[in-house]
Amino acid sequence: MKGRRYWSLCVLILGCVFEVQAQLPFVYVDSISLEGNRRTRTEVVFRELLFKEGDSIAISLLEKTLEQSEQLIMNTGLFNQASIIFKNWEGSTNKVHIHVEVAEAWFIYPVPVIELIDRNFNVWWNEQNRSLDRLNFGVEFTHLNFTGRRDKFKLTAKYGYTRSYAANYSLPFFNKQQTLGFEAEVSFARNRELNYLTVGNKQEFFRSPENEFLYQRFRAEGALLYRPGHHLFHSFRFRYEQNRVGDIIAQEFNPDFYLGARNMQRSFTLGYRFVYDRRDVRAYPIQGALFITEVTKTGLGIFDDRDGMTLEANYDFFMPISRRWSAGVRTGGKLSLIRSRQPYNDYRAVGFNQNNLYGYELYIIDGLDMAIARPFIRHKFYERTWNFGKLMPLKAFRKMPIKMFLSANSGFGYVHDPYTRDVNPFSDRFLWGGGIGLDIVLFYDKVIQIQYSFNHLWEKGLFLHVNTNI
Repeated sequence: MKGRRYWSLCVLILGCVFEVQAQLPFVYVDSISLEGNRRTRTEVVFRELLFKEGDSIAISLLEKTLEQSEQLIMNTGLFNQASIIFKNWEGSTNKVHIHVEVAEAWFIYPVPVIELIDRNFNVWWNEQNRSLDRLNFGVEFTHLNFTGRRDKFKLTAKYGYTRSYAANYSLPFFNKQQTLGFEAEVSFARNRELNYLTVGNKQEFFRSPENEFLYQRFRAEGALLYRPGHHLFHSFRFRYEQNRVGDIIAQEFNPDFYLGARNMQRSFTLGYRFVYDRRDVRAYPIQGALFITEVTKTGLGIFDDRDGMTLEANYDFFMPISRRWSAGVRTGGKLSLIRSRQPYNDYRAVGFNQNNLYGYELYIIDGLDMAIARPFIRHKFYERTWNFGKLMPLKAFRKMPIKMFLSANSGFGYVHDPYTRDVNPFSDRFLWGGGIGLDIVLFYDKVIQIQYSFNHLWEKGLFLHVNTNI
C-alpha cells in the first residue's frame, strides 16, 4: 500500500524536476476513482477523503494527505483494507488521477449471543464463581452497513439472567452535505436479580426467592448527529426512561435506590456531546488525540423522580516514540453540577464503561465526582497478516492482520463520595495501580488485552478485556 504510493511519488517528483513547464509546487486532483466497494456507496468513501476533485495539494504534503485519508476510511469500520495511490500524472499541468481501492469487511452478524452480565470477565470468573446463571443467551442481528450508507441496524433478543429486547438504528448523514445524521433506539429489559447496593466497594445482589421479576427498564431515545468536518462530532440527545424495582428493594434493602423509597422512576433527559478525534486507528491508537465532553441534564420538571446534571470529559493522547515503541495517557473526569444525593443507579464513578483503573477490575467506586489518569508505554513485537486462503469460506475473513504489543501500564484516580464513603473505603482517597500486559489486535478493530495488574492494597491478578467493536 505505502510502497506503491512511494514509487508513484518518486516518479511525480522527478517529473516535476525535469518537466520545464511543471515547476508548480502543487498537484491538481483532476479525477478520483473507487474500486472494491461492492455494497458501500461511493459518497460514503469520498466523505472521508481530505480532498475532492478540483482541489490542489502541495507535493510536500501529498503522501501524508493520502495516508490520513486511508486512516479515515479504515476508521469507518467498513473495510479490512484501504489504499490510495495517484496515477496518470499530466506533466504540463500537474494534474493527477487519484485511485482508491478498498476491501470491504463483513457487515452482517446474525449470531447467537452468549454474554456475561457482570461488569467484566474478571468479576464473573473470580467473584461469581463462573456461574452459568449469570449468562445471557439469545440472538443478535447486527448490520453495520444496512443500506450502504454506513447506517447501522441492530435487533436483539436475550434471555437468561436478563430478559431484554432492543432495536437500534443510526444513519451518519441524510443531507446532501453529509453533515447531519440521526440515531434512534428503544429497549425493554427485566431481571429477577439486581445490584441494589455497594458495600466495601463491592456490588451487593438480591434475587427474588419467588423467582419474580424485581427490576424492569424501558427506554426510548433519539439523537441528532452533526459532523461538520472529518474530526469534529456533535450529538444532541433526548431520552425517556421508565424504571421499576420490587417493593422489597425500595422499602427494605435500599430506600435510596430511587430515593424516598420509591419503586418507580420516570425521567426525561437532554444531553449534548462534543468529540474531537484525531486518532490514527480508533480501536487501538498509536498516534493522535481524542477529546470528549458531555453535559447531561436528567429531570426536566415533568416528573419529580430525578434531578441530576453532570459534566463529563475524557482526553486521550497517543505518541509514537520509534517504529516499535509508543506511549500515551488516558484521562477522564466527572463533575456533578447538582450536588444533592442521586439515586443509587445514577451514582457511578469508577468501574463502569471506559472509566476504569488497572488493578481495580473487581471493585467499583461510587461518587458525585471523579478524576483518573492512566499513562502507558507499549512495544510492538509482532506484526503480520495471516492468509487462510480457501480454508476460510468467508472472503472477508481470509486475510487477518494481527499485531501484538507488550505494555507497561499505570493508573491514578480520586473519587469524591459525600454520601456513602462510610461503607466504601476507596472513596475520598488517592488510588493507584498498574502492571504489565499483552495486547492483541486482530483485523483492524478487534482487541484482546491480557493484563497482570495490582492496586494500592497490593492485590494482584490476571485480568482479561475484550473489545470486538461490533
